[in-house]
Amino acid sequence: MIITKTPLRIGFVGGGTDIPEYYRKHGGLLVSAAINKYIYIVVNKKFDDEIRISYSKTEMVKTVNEIEHPSIREALKLLNIDGGIEILSISDIPSTGTGLGSSSTFLVGLLNALHAYKSEFVSREDLAREAVKIEREILREPGGKQDQYMAAYGGINLLKFNENDSVNVNPVTLNTDIMEELKDNLCLLYTGKNHNSGGIHNNQRKDVSKHIDDYSTMKQYSLEFYEELYKMDIKKLGSTLNENWNLKRKLSDGITNKDIDNYYNKAINLGAYGGNLIGAGGGGFFIFIIDKDKKKNLKALGLRDIDFDFDFEGSRVIYFSE
Repeated sequence: MIITKTPLRIGFVGGGTDIPEYYRKHGGLLVSAAINKYIYIVVNKKFDDEIRISYSKTEMVKTVNEIEHPSIREALKLLNIDGGIEILSISDIPSTGTGLGSSSTFLVGLLNALHAYKSEFVSREDLAREAVKIEREILREPGGKQDQYMAAYGGINLLKFNENDSVNVNPVTLNTDIMEELKDNLCLLYTGKNHNSGGIHNNQRKDVSKHIDDYSTMKQYSLEFYEELYKMDIKKLGSTLNENWNLKRKLSDGITNKDIDNYYNKAINLGAYGGNLIGAGGGGFFIFIIDKDKKKNLKALGLRDIDFDFDFEGSRVIYFSE
């Protein structure tokens, strides 16, 4: 039996510059952070040759091709596992439509567990690349590449997406006191609304050429935010986040709506310096930067406040037993 633990992530600035329609021509740049909310994958050798899978539903099949769950099916194919296995997933956060990268986190954790099941070493880079291959090339699901890399690597990173499809992971290296200051001035709020990230990403892909200047500006904001983290000027970090959101919300229909705008504007009026609706948009989680002594003001939004910390380990095996 193998159990893996893989972190979800929050995106700060530059989200969207990691979609291939943009970065393959211009290069992408964003800042993202892994958090201590996890997806756990349990893999166990089954007594017989069948395959049992348990997620939001349970599947019992005889062959890999019969598996309905696309990521599980393709992960087993990629690693040449043909049966006699049980797979179970457990998530700290609702597993769909929240904007925290759950589908890619699930897949990275699954691939890590399957490599361990086969007694194979796999690097963080290989985990991320395999997940991207399955989601973006084999299944042709729309979206970017930050989720796979953040799940595999963990940490707070400036991710650079190169035109040749390579990715540079540049960690933010802050001491404990500065890291605590950052965390203390962040507020993660759940809207209670899920979104259809695929539909939003498809619309965004079609309109990339209309927003080249916006994407370029968001890349500049990513670099500024990265540099500002070392100075830990909360007001400047929040201002950069706010400017980034004002660009992001224009990139595609569905990223925001009347309710999202009302929440955001009210948060700014309550003292937040800036924020972001994490992920593709339309629902899920807000992240706001606000002075810690004003965080209580955001209770007026009526949204669920999620306590969190950063994760610096990425996907890892936490239990192994033959």
